[in-house]
Parts: sequence; structure tokens; C-alpha cells
Amino acid sequence: MNPQLQSKLEELVDRQEIAELSYKYARAQDRLDGALQRSVFHDDAWTDYGYFKGDADGFVAFAQDVLRRNEVTQHLLGQMDIQINGATAYGEIYNHAFHRMTREGALVDLIVAGRYIDRYEKRDGVWKIAYRSEIVDWARYEPGSNEFFERVPTALRTSRDAVDPSDRRSDRKRPSSEAQ
Repeated sequence: MNPQLQSKLEELVDRQEIAELSYKYARAQDRLDGALQRSVFHDDAWTDYGYFKGDADGFVAFAQDVLRRNEVTQHLLGQMDIQINGATAYGEIYNHAFHRMTREGALVDLIVAGRYIDRYEKRDGVWKIAYRSEIVDWARYEPGSNEFFERVPTALRTSRDAVDPSDRRSDRKRPSSEAQ
């Protein structure tokens, strides 16, 4: 392989490994998986979310506690601007976060749009987050509704733990009683 192609291939692999950190982070928040969320940070990582500033252990404990108070969350990632410079990289990761909660007996949806501003470091061949902050571009509360589930009671529902259908990989086949 020529050196230029080799260099591009290595950068592509690095970029994918860095992107996967945010994918794991988002899944960990929605599935309430503190161990997975913590795994994307270096041990000495620092976080600054405005409302929380501190090390990765403190942030993960804080975030998991806050997220646990919601009935369901969904964190979606948008465009990713990742700039790699050797064993250090910088990222701006767009995100939308949806939070379903009950306040004073009523369903409420909080929608937050923002960007993660990151620094990544590759140590011993492994990329992890060394610094993460979140900028909130906009946010709003809206009245929530379960009308869809009332109209479609047989819809498969989410679970924020290992009972979630995404964790039941052996279920991903046609039941033998329905085989043609």
C-alpha cells in the first residue's frame, strides 16, 4: 500500500474510533449504563457542562442520577467535526436530547439541542475523551402525551435496562410458529 493511502486509512480508522465514543456515550445515557458511559473517558478526564464541572467519575454518577429520574430519554447525534493532530483530536458533535418526565402529575417533554466540544487523546493505542463540555444551543419544555401508545397498545416499548429489545439479540428471528 502506498504511504499516502496508508495515512488516509489510519486517519479514517482514528476518526471512526473517535465517533464511536459518542455513540457509546449516547447509548449509555439512554440505557442507564454507567459503566459504558464511564468507559469512553480517560481516567483523568475533565467535564464542563456548566451545571456540572468535574472529573469523569463525578460526572457519570451525576448524569446517571439525573437521567434515572426521567421516564425515558433519547440522545441523537448529528454532524461531527473531528480534527485529528497526531495523538490528540478535537471534536464538535451536534446532539439532540429528548427527556420524558412527570412534573406535578403531568407528562412533560424536555428537548435540548446542543454540541459536545471535546478533546480526545490516543493513549496506548486507544482513543478516549480527555475533555468534554456541552454547549446548549436551545431547549424547550412541551406538554407530553402517551396518545400514540393509547392508540397502538401493542407497540414494542422501550426499557432502560437489559430487558430492552436491543439487548435481546436471540429474539431477532421469526418465531417457529409463524414460519412459512
